[in-house]
Amino acid sequence: MAYVVMVFLSGQFLPERLRPNLRYRIGYTGHLWSRLDEVKQKSDMDLVFFGSSHAYRGFDTRFYDQIGLKSHNLGSSFQSPMQTMVLLQRYLDQLNPKTVVYEVYPEVFSSDGVESSLEMLANDENDWHSLKMAIQTRNIKPLNFWIYGKGRDLFHLNDSLFEPPVKQLDTYISGGFVERIVHYNQDTIFDQKTIEVTDQQWGIFEEIMHELQSRNIRVVLVYAPIPPSNYQSYTNNLYFDSLMSSKAEYINFNEVLQTHDTLHYYDAHHMNQLGVEVFNKALIEYVFE
Repeated sequence: MAYVVMVFLSGQFLPERLRPNLRYRIGYTGHLWSRLDEVKQKSDMDLVFFGSSHAYRGFDTRFYDQIGLKSHNLGSSFQSPMQTMVLLQRYLDQLNPKTVVYEVYPEVFSSDGVESSLEMLANDENDWHSLKMAIQTRNIKPLNFWIYGKGRDLFHLNDSLFEPPVKQLDTYISGGFVERIVHYNQDTIFDQKTIEVTDQQWGIFEEIMHELQSRNIRVVLVYAPIPPSNYQSYTNNLYFDSLMSSKAEYINFNEVLQTHDTLHYYDAHHMNQLGVEVFNKALIEYVFE
C-alpha cells in the first residue's frame, strides 16, 4: 500500500524529470483521449477499426459515412494485440459491430507492448483488463501508470479534461481519424529486416480472432500501405501474408495498390491525405462492394 501511495503522490506532485518511470502524458499525441472519449457514446456500429497508427491515420471514417456505414476508429500508436484485447474487452459488447477491420502491422507482433500500453493507460479508464495488460509487459512503467491512472479515476481528476481537435499538424475528425496537414515524404533507403512474431503477441492475437469469429463478426485483416521502399526491405513478406491469411479474410494493400514513397506518404510509415483517399476507396471496393 505504501508503494501505491508513493506512486500516486509522485505523479501528482513531482516534476517529470524526477519520476522517469512515470512520465504520464494525457493527450500527448495521436488524439487517443478524444477517440476513446467519443466511442463511449456509440453503440451498434456497422464497422469498427483496430490497429496501430497506420489505422487511426489511415482509415478515414468520412469515406464510410458517405456509403451509409456507421464506423469508429479505435487505432492507437503501435497498438499490439495486448492493447487490442483490452479495447475489445471494454467496448465490443457496446459497439456490437457487424464488421471489424483490423490493421495488422508486422512490427507490433514482436513488440513488448510497453510504449503502446503507456499511451492507453494514460488516456482511458483503468480496470482489471488494463492491469492484466500492464503485468503482461513485465515492466515497471505500465504498472506505475496503472496505479497513478487508477488514482486519477477514483478522484475524478480527468473529468474536466479537454483535448483540442487541432494540435500542431494534426486534426481530429469525429469517428476517430486523425488527418495530417498534407506534406510529402523524402526518399529513404532502408536496411533489410525480417518480420518476427513472438509467442506472447501471437497467442493474444489468436484469442482476439476466436472472440470475434465466435460472435459471427466479419473480420477483415488489412496490411495498410507503407512506402514501397520500406515494405520491400522486409525479407519475408510472404511468411507474414501466410500467417494472416490463415486466420481470416486478409488483404495486403502493399501488393494491391501502387503507391509512391514521396507522393502518397508524409513519412516513412504513414500516408498523407492523398494516399489515404486512394487507400480508403480501394478498401471500400474490395471489402464493401
